[in-house]
Amino acid sequence: MFWGGAEECIRTKLLKDGHLDTVIHLPANLIYSTGIPVCILALKKCKKPDDVLFINAAEHFEKGKRQNQLKPQHIAKIIEAYQNRTEEPRYSCQMEMSEIEKNDFNLNISRYISTVTAEEEIDLTATHAELTKIHSSIQPATAKHNEFLKELGLPLLP
Repeated sequence: MFWGGAEECIRTKLLKDGHLDTVIHLPANLIYSTGIPVCILALKKCKKPDDVLFINAAEHFEKGKRQNQLKPQHIAKIIEAYQNRTEEPRYSCQMEMSEIEKNDFNLNISRYISTVTAEEEIDLTATHAELTKIHSSIQPATAKHNEFLKELGLPLLP
């Protein structure tokens, strides 16, 4: 998908001749006796060489004891994206040939589909209000606790 040498020549020829239609990235440990992720290259003879569809199905599987499995719903999602050439964030996108060429005909899925999930946005005002409320409830509890400690002759909490 990204190596140089003969692999690069093959990729480049397939792309420039307009034969590569879709790259489907599947999960690791899917095929018996190998734990590496698998990619399917869908080739078409009569295709416009203007774009390639990338599908990242690597996160859509059911974990098995010995190997992972694609369930019917996972396969249906891949087929739907492939047939309709739909784009979905973190799952599928169409990439112009010019962009692929800029990346030296690299077909590594992570170049075109981001798999990073955005962190949950924190509402600082709400968090500050909650911490203030907690702090105000701690003060009376500490005072009461210190009364007990004083009666017992133990050192007080700050």
